[in-house]
Amino acid sequence: MTIEEKTINTISMLSADMVQKANSGHPGAPMGMAAMSYALWMHALKHNPKHPQWENRDRFVLSNGHASALLYSLLHITGYGLSMEEIKQFRQWNSKTPGHPEYQHTVGVETTTGPLGQGVANAVGFAIAETMLAAHFNRPDFPIVDHRTYVFAGDGCMMEGITSEAASLAGTLKLSKLTILYDDNEISIEGSTNLAFREDVGMRFEAYGWHVIRVKNGNDYHQVLEALNKSQNSDKPVLIICPTIIGYGSKSKQGTASAHGEPLGDTAIGEVRSFFGMSDKTFHVAKEVYQHAEESLKPQVRAYSAWQDSFNLYKDKYPELASQWAKWHSEVDMDSLMQDTSLFEANPQIEATRVSSGRMINRLAKLFPNLVGGSADLAPSTKTYITDGGDYSAENRSGRNFRFGVREHAMAAICNGIAIHGGLRVFCATFFVFTDYMKAAMRLAAIMKLPVTYVLTHDSIGVGEDGTTHQPIEHLAALRATPDMQVIRPCDSQETTVAWIKALTSKAPTCLVLTRQNLPQYQRNINMPMKGGYVLSPAQGKAEVILMASGSEVSIAMDAQTKLASEGIQTQVVSMMSMEMYLNQDNQYKESVLPDANRRRIAIEAGATMPWYRFVGLDGDVLGLDHYGASAPQEVLFREYGLTAENLVSHVKALLAK
Repeated sequence: MTIEEKTINTISMLSADMVQKANSGHPGAPMGMAAMSYALWMHALKHNPKHPQWENRDRFVLSNGHASALLYSLLHITGYGLSMEEIKQFRQWNSKTPGHPEYQHTVGVETTTGPLGQGVANAVGFAIAETMLAAHFNRPDFPIVDHRTYVFAGDGCMMEGITSEAASLAGTLKLSKLTILYDDNEISIEGSTNLAFREDVGMRFEAYGWHVIRVKNGNDYHQVLEALNKSQNSDKPVLIICPTIIGYGSKSKQGTASAHGEPLGDTAIGEVRSFFGMSDKTFHVAKEVYQHAEESLKPQVRAYSAWQDSFNLYKDKYPELASQWAKWHSEVDMDSLMQDTSLFEANPQIEATRVSSGRMINRLAKLFPNLVGGSADLAPSTKTYITDGGDYSAENRSGRNFRFGVREHAMAAICNGIAIHGGLRVFCATFFVFTDYMKAAMRLAAIMKLPVTYVLTHDSIGVGEDGTTHQPIEHLAALRATPDMQVIRPCDSQETTVAWIKALTSKAPTCLVLTRQNLPQYQRNINMPMKGGYVLSPAQGKAEVILMASGSEVSIAMDAQTKLASEGIQTQVVSMMSMEMYLNQDNQYKESVLPDANRRRIAIEAGATMPWYRFVGLDGDVLGLDHYGASAPQEVLFREYGLTAENLVSHVKALLAK
């Protein structure tokens, strides 16, 4: 047995042992992909285990994240500091080896994967970011940004629609430093992929504009390595199709669905050890395997040192660019933005918050040249085009505006990849209702705490004539229920400015929920909205009722306050532009906004009422929409559904009469 074969067999065996001990997991894919992983990690992938955050490293994405045991085996053997004890704690409480790879939890994991296809789209984001940074920073003899993105993907990834969306865009953009190794083992949980998946994947990708390389035997690392070497010369993204045998090495289980998602069992594990000629000891890695891995990675270690030397010379020759590099890779200072009065210059006239947002994007774009973003074919409607920023394309890597096309799901996941890559601040935009298409990727952004900004316009029945399908109802509740997701629904230009500052300085994703229709403007201390919820208009005396609203309904609450005051009824209006921001304040502040003693509270919002009951309590009331809308002018819809100042006044009087 050669040392190469022994290393491959060790990767396979270690993966199988992890699943067996945990009595949970997926052994088949790691065993089938062991040779593929050896070819990539030991020979093609540019990485340095001692410096896992090296900016110019190649990125590796395990899109079929259920094969996590494979990645943990590689991280352990190649010296990323993942101990054997952690390997033995696979899928256990508080371990570094969870069931699916988790970003910022385990060193060497580039992105959280598991929901199939997400990793493919993340990788497209990595590849886009590489080209953009290279276009800005590289100079002759100084290829500071020059790295590739590699993906392992399985049959399930190829079935998911998000992969098609992302691959189509990648082909259009000619992302030639992106390579997918497709583990074509023809097995899914239910059995043969032939049950539901008979297409020619290679022909599909060729139609997308990819270069397709077909390997005869994916369990032969020589063939995989030859394909990887060929991929370096392509001017298109590359798909390497690697036919493999799931559960390779187990006489009784290989090539079967049972090898996919359950432990092999003692008998089959014994078959594998015998087939590979491996030690009977579990979790055994021979000393020479460690040594071989270290020796194999020496060229990559030298590449790291050479890059460091080159970057030091670069800093001397191009100090302004080096300064930009540091700034682009650092956090934004919130205080400096809040003190920039030019950002708060508002249109004194009525204005839709999507328009206020568009103006803010262009103000921020001048301050932050690494602010980039795009829309799912809706830039004119979402007001998200960076003026004079140019369009990012295969011909123009310096463009700051992405044309994602009608690909909402891939758009969100691609932006996750851009955010993870580093160096760029990214936003994406669409109509609020289409977060239904984006939700899986938005959830992963929240799990990973990625600072992606979602510009979500046409936020309510204010969409009007487009009707039920385009009018968000349950969407605010769904996003507010998402942990670590900051949801901001501003009521006017100043709140929109604060919303953008919060988004740009956040360490987690932010949703900016914006109107299509025009809204009035209000005056207040610009620091007040920073709390998320605040008293926009206090009562003239003691408030008998507290009125709460967000976004476009704040103006309804303000009008109702005026009408009630004319009848001698004093109310206090609270703008709750972000429930999450408000709930993060201390109890003293929250008491100042919503005093416990005042239990007469009414909230109004053009959406599902559920989120508001934690604020109005059992004695309060909520005016909202727990039903879908209709096709009609927006002013008709607000009137017919009772979202008016007159109806709010009636509800206040009814509450006082109790």
